[in-house]
Amino acid sequence: MSEIDLKAYIRDIPDFPKPGILFRDITPLLANPHAFNEAIDQMAAHYEGKKIDAIVAAEARGFIFAAPLALKLNCGFVPVRKPGKLPFDTHSFHYELEYGTDTLEIHIDGVQPGQNVLMVDDLLATGGTMKACCNLVEKIGATVAGCCFLIHLKALEGEQRIAPFDSFSLIEY
Repeated sequence: MSEIDLKAYIRDIPDFPKPGILFRDITPLLANPHAFNEAIDQMAAHYEGKKIDAIVAAEARGFIFAAPLALKLNCGFVPVRKPGKLPFDTHSFHYELEYGTDTLEIHIDGVQPGQNVLMVDDLLATGGTMKACCNLVEKIGATVAGCCFLIHLKALEGEQRIAPFDSFSLIEY
């Protein structure tokens, strides 16, 4: 186990993006190569030896952790984006939010039926986006092998929303 306290590299920003929100800023962790590498190493260690064919992450902060984790686990990285951002044919998934609806897209050749897919994001809050990404992957016929996060905001109970998928995070608040 490392001597690096990853939580020490997360900056609290009160009242961002609006009053009453305490934003957990990951940029100090990203700016420190030792802390960033340690985060990726700890994520990889958790999934080492498990059959992971691809890593899927939604834009944008999920990409930051998903790409180096895919390299460590020797698998591909597949981006999920908002409509119109991917240049090839896509699968789409429409989902409900507290305040309306949204859509996510993935290239039709990004994930194949039967593959084991690890879902990655920087933060688990309410779980809405991650749940939609999991549903998109399952719609294709792939298996969600787990959901991996740097940070989990436990009070928002996002792990219940993404259940029954396994959830793993390095830092909890």
